[in-house]
Amino acid sequence: MAFIIPCLDKSPRFGSNCFIAPNAAVVGDVIMGDECSVWFNAVVRGDVNHIKLGNRVNVQDGAVIHCTYQKNATEIGNNVSIGHNAIVHGCTIEDDVLIGMGAIVMDRCIIKSNSIVAAGAIVLEGTVVESGSIYAGIPAKKVKDISTDSIHGEIERIAKNYTKYSSWFSEYNAAK
Repeated sequence: MAFIIPCLDKSPRFGSNCFIAPNAAVVGDVIMGDECSVWFNAVVRGDVNHIKLGNRVNVQDGAVIHCTYQKNATEIGNNVSIGHNAIVHGCTIEDDVLIGMGAIVMDRCIIKSNSIVAAGAIVLEGTVVESGSIYAGIPAKKVKDISTDSIHGEIERIAKNYTKYSSWFSEYNAAK
């Protein structure tokens, strides 16, 4: 069974059709929209501040979503994919974004809509990732502009796929 744990009188809240893997942890002041998924060994830890996920957010295997005590909450929009082993900490991620595998997004970053943070990138504190762009490297820098249609199509495809994958595990639906 998933680790769904209250902290300081705040319990995670889930929209409809959310999948939480049996060994994932969702803690404290966390609000998830509809059709979200938190995969194996992933952690969404809203113990020191709040975390809000929109609709169709997938937090893939081993990823960590956290926030900063009394300073930086974490807010994630709709149709967002957080890749395997990524770290998202005390930042804002707008709609239609892909955070690649192993990427790190640090405090006070703003990841604008229709953008990609490449696998392994480290987005330093306070960075604003431009809409319609790909950021890569250490530290992450803009490497490419891409069309909003192209980027939106790929991001939408991944979000829809993860909604489909989570339906395969309906017996673990967090809304039960």
